[in-house]
Amino acid sequence: MVISSVLVALAAPGAASATAESSTIWHWNVAGNTLNHASTTNGMVRAAVSSITARGASFASFNELCENQYDALISGLRDAGWPADDANFARFVVTYPARSGGPCGGRDFGNAIFSRQPLGAAERITLPDDGMTEQRKMLCAPLKARPHLRFCTAHLTYVDAYRAAQLNAVLARLEAYHADGDTVVIAGDFNIQADAARLNGYYSSAVNTPNNRGNTGHYHELDDADQNNCPGYGELSVSTPDPRGPCGTGSKIDMIFVREDRIAGPYSGDTLAPPTSCAGNPDGLCSDHRALIGTVTLS
Repeated sequence: MVISSVLVALAAPGAASATAESSTIWHWNVAGNTLNHASTTNGMVRAAVSSITARGASFASFNELCENQYDALISGLRDAGWPADDANFARFVVTYPARSGGPCGGRDFGNAIFSRQPLGAAERITLPDDGMTEQRKMLCAPLKARPHLRFCTAHLTYVDAYRAAQLNAVLARLEAYHADGDTVVIAGDFNIQADAARLNGYYSSAVNTPNNRGNTGHYHELDDADQNNCPGYGELSVSTPDPRGPCGTGSKIDMIFVREDRIAGPYSGDTLAPPTSCAGNPDGLCSDHRALIGTVTLS
């Protein structure tokens, strides 16, 4: 049985009890073009649908996705009975428009979000230009029934000279949502190590470990509290271990952030071993990234 959320009552001192919701967030950069060559039948789509449903995800997001793969995910999740409303649970943003000689066999390329509960109108925010052909964007949508709960994804640049500008633009948008009373979850490939100084304005000052310090922000990455896996940094998110990261256990560049004052109780994060069932890929790996899974109770 797929369970996406549990309602719990939290009593605040001197105030009426408020309702908080426990949500499971799932994210994956699937290398839809570079490794999976726009295929919808090589096993990547099937592996993603299986993982989303098996983990009981409330929200799912994808980076580096071809639009035909997005369509196949919609069909697969419908067939699996995952969405509550099978006509309103997915949104896509184009970062590289369809063109001859482009990625995805000339089809649109971009990022996507999915929600088990129906979605409201999406916002597609263009991030500062990094001089590359692909236009980096942030995609967000609220729940239709809870318009102050938003889910977002972004895939940020790897061009170092423009990293700060894009990180600052995403953070500014998150803080603008917060100022409007919204609770926001963002998942994505930030293309920067989790302990980088440029993320100090994201991470809460409460995150202060030998692996991640000097933080001045207000957000928790859902894997930052794991005492068994590089505390403050988290597990690797690339598909195979490498010697990087403060603990030497691998690179973490994919993250799920939630603002600290919207977290009600414990939270957790993990990365999932990459599927090795994708035909035509080296060692059958379905992506050069691991999928992320996070659980958090949102106020």
